[in-house]
Amino acid sequence: MSNNESWGTRVGLILAMAGNAVGLGNFLRFPVQAIQNGGGAFIIPYLVCFLLMGIPLLWIEWSMGRFGGNRGHHSTPFILDALDKRPFWKYIGVFGIFTNLAVAAYYCYIESWTMAYVYHSATGTFDGLSQSQVAAFFGNYVDVFQSTTGIPFEAIIFFVICLALNTFILSRGLHGVERAAKIGMPLLILFGFILAFRGLTLGNSGASAEHPTASAIDGLNFLWTPQFDSLSNPKVWLAAAGQIFFTLSVGMGSIQCYASYLKTKDDIALNAASAGFMNEFVEVVLGSSIVIPIAAGYLGLDWVKENAGFGMAFQTMPYLFEKWGPFLSTIAGVMWFGLLFFAGITSSLAMGTPWMGFMQDEFGWSREKGAISFGTIVLILGLPTVIFFSQGVFDEYDYWAGTVSLVVFALVETILFSWIFGMDKGWKEINMGGDIQVPVFYKFVIKYITPVLLLFVFLGSLLTPIGNNWQEAFSQLFSGNGWTLDNGSIVKQITSAGLREQIATATDPATIEALKDKLLYISGARILLLSVFTGIGILVYIAHKRRLKTGGVA
Repeated sequence: MSNNESWGTRVGLILAMAGNAVGLGNFLRFPVQAIQNGGGAFIIPYLVCFLLMGIPLLWIEWSMGRFGGNRGHHSTPFILDALDKRPFWKYIGVFGIFTNLAVAAYYCYIESWTMAYVYHSATGTFDGLSQSQVAAFFGNYVDVFQSTTGIPFEAIIFFVICLALNTFILSRGLHGVERAAKIGMPLLILFGFILAFRGLTLGNSGASAEHPTASAIDGLNFLWTPQFDSLSNPKVWLAAAGQIFFTLSVGMGSIQCYASYLKTKDDIALNAASAGFMNEFVEVVLGSSIVIPIAAGYLGLDWVKENAGFGMAFQTMPYLFEKWGPFLSTIAGVMWFGLLFFAGITSSLAMGTPWMGFMQDEFGWSREKGAISFGTIVLILGLPTVIFFSQGVFDEYDYWAGTVSLVVFALVETILFSWIFGMDKGWKEINMGGDIQVPVFYKFVIKYITPVLLLFVFLGSLLTPIGNNWQEAFSQLFSGNGWTLDNGSIVKQITSAGLREQIATATDPATIEALKDKLLYISGARILLLSVFTGIGILVYIAHKRRLKTGGVA
């Protein structure tokens, strides 16, 4: 079956690409990373990484996608194969399908939280609740079998509804994705502007007897006052580079898939840069102007520094909105969680296209059959993250599929594009049909600086020193005392060293039993992820053999 879909309009393409990049991490992860890494100390490394790693990766992935698409490939196994015919590249390309399926499994769950919270904000569930009660509501929500939030098995129900909506839109093909982006992205930006305006104008009007020095301006000053000493701190650089992966959706394979539906002379240079800078605007301008200033405006900057975390969006913001009165709190809640929902669904839709493109290309499936199979796989993969959320299954998916896989694949694809496919051919591909000419400086950046930065991120994650204290680690190493790995390093994570240490040092039998159960669930999650990766690899092998038999390009 021929896969002849294409983007309807340039605006739709840019909005879909920006929607792929603009995700929950823009509003949930970026403020937390900024707070935890010193505010202004984080911004400079972050912007440098965006210019030297983020934008180059966008150009690389758009170029690879269009190059492969013009040769009939719409998923990374055979897009990579188009760049170099050595057989193993097809299997490296498995990351580009696996990562999307595995990330979608838990990402759609977070997305379903936002859908549920829109409902609860609109129905007044949070009216009159204290801060601790709002925080407890979230814990109650994710505890599937003990939940008392009002709807039996609510977390499962909203997850299924959210996944069904994704599946339906994907079954409409690129035009469905494009239409969702044209609706979702403008509403996201509108809601973001309204909430950011409130955050920027809050001042110290939210101060109370409990937090007399609370001021939204303190939050903004903390974020936007540059601290140049951060330039020598590897920890901050690693955090900044890691955020680039989350915020731009690079290293996943979804960008290549979207770009594979471009025509030969369609612009890449300007379109990729436009999508990237739109994402940065949403993240740096809107994302930093909502959670941080509003929380600092009511609870104080010290509270924000101490309590900054992913859960603030769900455990704290509804309580703060309640301070605006019954009507405005409802509107703010619907806007905030609606904004997050649109950010989530425009990203999760992109995660479905690599699998669908692969099955359409290689096995002749219709887009409807591809969409339903995607929804079914994500449902099976995702239910363990819903049911066993507190047992660590969610976090395990996020670490291996949403962190490690991204870095590994981005590093390998950059080497392939710059050094094996060749920078001269790659540079020509980037600029072909471009409405702008990419500065020649970036030819050097893409070939040398971007791979080095990616290698730095990979090695930094692989060999993270204890306490993430790089200065102390190097001091100990040069003193002959070796290099002590942190339990958060990839090397230690492989063996679940941190959890095993907890089991070894625990004395309470119930605690030991709970930790052993958690280790069992984590092991099961890894087996499930490995099975999916292996299964996709087998499908790639079958597709390769089918191409050989039919005389196609193998």
